[in-house]
Amino acid sequence: MKIYRKLYRAYGPRNWWPGETSFEVMVGAILTQNTSWRNVEKAIQKLKAKRVLNPLGIYHLKRSQLASLIRSSGYYRIKADRLKSFMDFLFGEYDGDLKRMKREKLVKLREELLGVKGIGPETADSILLYALKKPIFVVDAYTKRVLSRHGVISERGSYGEVQKLFLDHLPHDEELFNEYHALFVHLGKMVCKKIPRCDICPLEGFKGSRIQGVK
Repeated sequence: MKIYRKLYRAYGPRNWWPGETSFEVMVGAILTQNTSWRNVEKAIQKLKAKRVLNPLGIYHLKRSQLASLIRSSGYYRIKADRLKSFMDFLFGEYDGDLKRMKREKLVKLREELLGVKGIGPETADSILLYALKKPIFVVDAYTKRVLSRHGVISERGSYGEVQKLFLDHLPHDEELFNEYHALFVHLGKMVCKKIPRCDICPLEGFKGSRIQGVK
Protein backbone atom coordinates (compact mmCIF):
# COMPACT_ATOMS: atom_id res chain seq x y z
CA MET A 1 0.00 0.00 0.00
CA LYS A 2 2.95 2.33 0.59
CA ILE A 3 3.97 1.94 -3.07
CA TYR A 4 0.38 2.43 -4.20
CA ARG A 5 -0.07 5.62 -2.18
CA LYS A 6 3.17 7.10 -3.53
CA LEU A 7 2.17 6.38 -7.13
CA TYR A 8 -1.39 7.60 -6.68
CA ARG A 9 -0.22 10.88 -5.13
CA ALA A 10 2.17 11.39 -8.04
CA TYR A 11 -0.09 10.43 -10.94
CA GLY A 12 -3.69 10.34 -9.73
CA PRO A 13 -6.37 8.05 -11.19
CA ARG A 14 -5.46 6.58 -14.58
CA ASN A 15 -8.98 5.60 -15.73
CA TRP A 16 -7.69 2.45 -17.41
CA TRP A 17 -8.67 0.30 -19.39
CA PRO A 18 -9.90 2.43 -22.32
CA GLY A 19 -13.00 0.96 -23.92
CA GLU A 20 -16.65 1.83 -24.41
CA THR A 21 -17.94 -1.68 -23.63
CA SER A 22 -16.82 -4.79 -21.78
CA PHE A 23 -16.52 -6.62 -25.07
CA GLU A 24 -14.26 -3.94 -26.51
CA VAL A 25 -11.97 -4.38 -23.51
CA MET A 26 -11.87 -8.15 -24.09
CA VAL A 27 -10.95 -7.74 -27.73
CA GLY A 28 -8.33 -5.14 -26.81
CA ALA A 29 -6.77 -7.47 -24.25
CA ILE A 30 -6.21 -10.09 -26.94
CA LEU A 31 -5.04 -7.65 -29.61
CA THR A 32 -2.54 -5.89 -27.36
CA GLN A 33 -0.34 -8.99 -27.07
CA ASN A 34 3.15 -8.13 -28.39
CA THR A 35 2.23 -4.70 -29.72
CA SER A 36 1.66 -1.11 -28.65
CA TRP A 37 -1.74 0.20 -27.65
CA ARG A 38 -1.59 2.71 -30.51
CA ASN A 39 -1.66 -0.17 -33.00
CA VAL A 40 -4.54 -1.80 -31.14
CA GLU A 41 -6.57 1.41 -31.27
CA LYS A 42 -6.33 1.46 -35.05
CA ALA A 43 -7.68 -2.09 -35.23
CA ILE A 44 -10.47 -1.28 -32.76
CA GLN A 45 -11.53 1.71 -34.86
CA LYS A 46 -11.69 -0.44 -38.01
CA LEU A 47 -13.89 -2.98 -36.23
CA LYS A 48 -16.13 -0.16 -35.05
CA ALA A 49 -16.32 1.35 -38.53
CA LYS A 50 -17.57 -1.99 -39.85
CA ARG A 51 -20.00 -2.23 -36.92
CA VAL A 52 -18.72 -5.66 -35.91
CA LEU A 53 -17.23 -4.83 -32.49
CA ASN A 54 -19.79 -6.95 -30.67
CA PRO A 55 -20.00 -10.68 -29.90
CA LEU A 56 -22.25 -11.59 -32.84
CA GLY A 57 -20.29 -9.37 -35.21
CA ILE A 58 -16.92 -11.01 -34.51
CA TYR A 59 -18.49 -14.47 -34.25
CA HIS A 60 -19.98 -14.31 -37.75
CA LEU A 61 -17.01 -12.65 -39.46
CA LYS A 62 -14.91 -14.89 -41.67
CA ARG A 63 -11.43 -15.42 -40.27
CA SER A 64 -9.86 -13.75 -43.32
CA GLN A 65 -12.12 -10.70 -42.94
CA LEU A 66 -11.27 -10.40 -39.26
CA ALA A 67 -7.54 -10.72 -39.97
CA SER A 68 -7.76 -7.92 -42.54
CA LEU A 69 -9.53 -5.57 -40.11
CA ILE A 70 -7.01 -6.10 -37.30
CA ARG A 71 -3.89 -5.99 -39.49
CA SER A 72 -2.48 -2.94 -37.63
CA SER A 73 -2.22 -4.95 -34.39
CA GLY A 74 0.56 -7.16 -35.77
CA TYR A 75 0.58 -10.96 -35.99
CA TYR A 76 -2.92 -10.38 -37.30
CA ARG A 77 -3.55 -13.91 -38.59
CA ILE A 78 -2.54 -15.40 -35.24
CA LYS A 79 -4.66 -12.85 -33.38
CA ALA A 80 -7.62 -13.53 -35.66
CA ASP A 81 -7.30 -17.20 -34.71
CA ARG A 82 -7.16 -16.26 -31.02
CA LEU A 83 -10.20 -14.00 -31.27
CA LYS A 84 -12.11 -16.75 -33.05
CA SER A 85 -11.10 -19.25 -30.35
CA PHE A 86 -12.32 -16.82 -27.72
CA MET A 87 -15.62 -16.38 -29.56
CA ASP A 88 -16.06 -20.16 -29.78
CA PHE A 89 -15.58 -20.27 -26.01
CA LEU A 90 -17.94 -17.35 -25.35
CA PHE A 91 -20.75 -18.81 -27.42
CA GLY A 92 -20.02 -22.40 -26.52
CA GLU A 93 -20.04 -21.86 -22.75
CA TYR A 94 -22.16 -18.73 -22.29
CA ASP A 95 -24.25 -18.42 -25.49
CA GLY A 96 -22.44 -15.16 -26.23
CA ASP A 97 -23.98 -13.59 -23.12
CA LEU A 98 -21.43 -11.39 -21.31
CA LYS A 99 -23.75 -10.84 -18.34
CA ARG A 100 -24.01 -14.57 -17.84
CA MET A 101 -20.23 -14.86 -18.14
CA LYS A 102 -19.76 -12.16 -15.51
CA ARG A 103 -21.92 -14.09 -13.05
CA GLU A 104 -19.53 -17.04 -13.12
CA LYS A 105 -17.20 -17.46 -10.14
CA LEU A 106 -13.73 -16.00 -10.56
CA VAL A 107 -11.70 -19.19 -10.06
CA LYS A 108 -13.77 -21.25 -12.50
CA LEU A 109 -13.89 -18.50 -15.10
CA ARG A 110 -10.13 -17.93 -14.93
CA GLU A 111 -9.51 -21.64 -15.43
CA GLU A 112 -11.83 -21.62 -18.44
CA LEU A 113 -10.14 -18.62 -20.01
CA LEU A 114 -6.70 -20.17 -19.59
CA GLY A 115 -8.02 -23.13 -21.55
CA VAL A 116 -8.73 -20.95 -24.60
CA LYS A 117 -6.02 -21.16 -27.26
CA GLY A 118 -3.78 -18.09 -27.18
CA ILE A 119 -4.96 -16.72 -23.83
CA GLY A 120 -2.29 -16.72 -21.12
CA PRO A 121 -2.41 -15.47 -17.53
CA GLU A 122 -1.94 -11.76 -18.28
CA THR A 123 -4.61 -11.69 -21.00
CA ALA A 124 -7.03 -13.78 -18.93
CA ASP A 125 -6.58 -11.57 -15.89
CA SER A 126 -6.95 -8.39 -17.96
CA ILE A 127 -10.30 -9.69 -19.22
CA LEU A 128 -11.35 -10.65 -15.70
CA LEU A 129 -10.29 -7.40 -14.03
CA TYR A 130 -11.00 -4.75 -16.64
CA ALA A 131 -13.92 -6.21 -18.59
CA LEU A 132 -15.70 -8.31 -15.97
CA LYS A 133 -14.76 -6.33 -12.81
CA LYS A 134 -13.37 -9.36 -10.98
CA PRO A 135 -10.84 -8.78 -8.16
CA ILE A 136 -7.70 -10.31 -9.70
CA PHE A 137 -4.32 -8.59 -9.99
CA VAL A 138 -2.76 -8.29 -13.45
CA VAL A 139 1.00 -8.77 -13.57
CA ASP A 140 3.00 -7.50 -16.53
CA ALA A 141 6.58 -6.65 -17.43
CA TYR A 142 6.26 -3.16 -15.92
CA THR A 143 5.09 -4.57 -12.58
CA LYS A 144 8.02 -6.99 -12.37
CA ARG A 145 10.53 -4.35 -13.47
CA VAL A 146 9.43 -1.81 -10.85
CA LEU A 147 9.24 -4.31 -7.99
CA SER A 148 12.56 -5.96 -8.79
CA ARG A 149 14.38 -2.62 -9.05
CA HIS A 150 13.10 -1.71 -5.60
CA GLY A 151 14.08 -4.98 -4.00
CA VAL A 152 10.60 -6.42 -3.46
CA ILE A 153 10.97 -9.39 -5.82
CA SER A 154 13.58 -11.05 -8.00
CA GLU A 155 13.41 -10.44 -11.75
CA ARG A 156 13.05 -14.22 -12.06
CA GLY A 157 9.80 -14.29 -10.07
CA SER A 158 7.05 -16.15 -11.92
CA TYR A 159 3.70 -14.63 -12.87
CA GLY A 160 1.94 -16.66 -10.21
CA GLU A 161 4.43 -15.77 -7.48
CA VAL A 162 4.19 -12.03 -8.16
CA GLN A 163 0.40 -12.15 -8.37
CA LYS A 164 0.21 -14.04 -5.08
CA LEU A 165 2.22 -11.24 -3.47
CA PHE A 166 -0.58 -8.77 -4.22
CA LEU A 167 -3.42 -11.16 -3.45
CA ASP A 168 -1.87 -12.07 -0.08
CA HIS A 169 -1.08 -8.52 1.04
CA LEU A 170 -3.94 -6.38 -0.29
CA PRO A 171 -7.71 -6.39 0.17
CA HIS A 172 -9.39 -8.12 -2.76
CA ASP A 173 -10.87 -4.97 -4.23
CA GLU A 174 -11.41 -4.66 -7.98
CA GLU A 175 -11.03 -0.87 -8.04
CA LEU A 176 -7.77 -1.01 -6.07
CA PHE A 177 -6.32 -3.72 -8.32
CA ASN A 178 -7.41 -1.81 -11.42
CA GLU A 179 -5.83 1.46 -10.33
CA TYR A 180 -2.67 -0.16 -8.95
CA HIS A 181 -1.88 -2.02 -12.15
CA ALA A 182 -2.62 1.06 -14.26
CA LEU A 183 -0.22 3.10 -12.13
CA PHE A 184 2.53 0.51 -12.68
CA VAL A 185 1.93 0.73 -16.43
CA HIS A 186 2.18 4.52 -16.37
CA LEU A 187 5.35 4.46 -14.26
CA GLY A 188 6.90 1.82 -16.52
CA LYS A 189 6.16 3.74 -19.70
CA MET A 190 7.14 7.19 -18.49
CA VAL A 191 9.88 6.68 -15.89
CA CYS A 192 10.92 3.09 -15.12
CA LYS A 193 12.05 2.35 -18.67
CA LYS A 194 14.86 0.02 -19.70
CA ILE A 195 17.10 2.99 -18.97
CA PRO A 196 15.30 4.36 -15.90
CA ARG A 197 14.72 8.01 -14.96
CA CYS A 198 15.28 7.45 -11.24
CA ASP A 199 15.70 11.20 -10.64
CA ILE A 200 11.99 11.81 -11.33
CA CYS A 201 10.61 8.56 -9.92
CA PRO A 202 7.99 8.89 -7.15
CA LEU A 203 9.47 5.75 -5.60
CA GLU A 204 13.01 7.13 -5.46
CA GLY A 205 14.55 6.14 -2.14
CA PHE A 206 12.02 3.38 -1.51
CA LYS A 207 13.62 0.03 -0.81
CA GLY A 208 11.34 -2.85 -0.01
CA SER A 209 12.04 -6.08 1.80
CA ARG A 210 12.18 -9.15 -0.40
CA ILE A 211 8.95 -11.07 0.08
CA GLN A 212 9.52 -14.64 1.14
CA GLY A 213 8.49 -17.08 -1.55
CA VAL A 214 8.99 -14.68 -4.50
CA LYS A 215 12.37 -15.86 -5.77
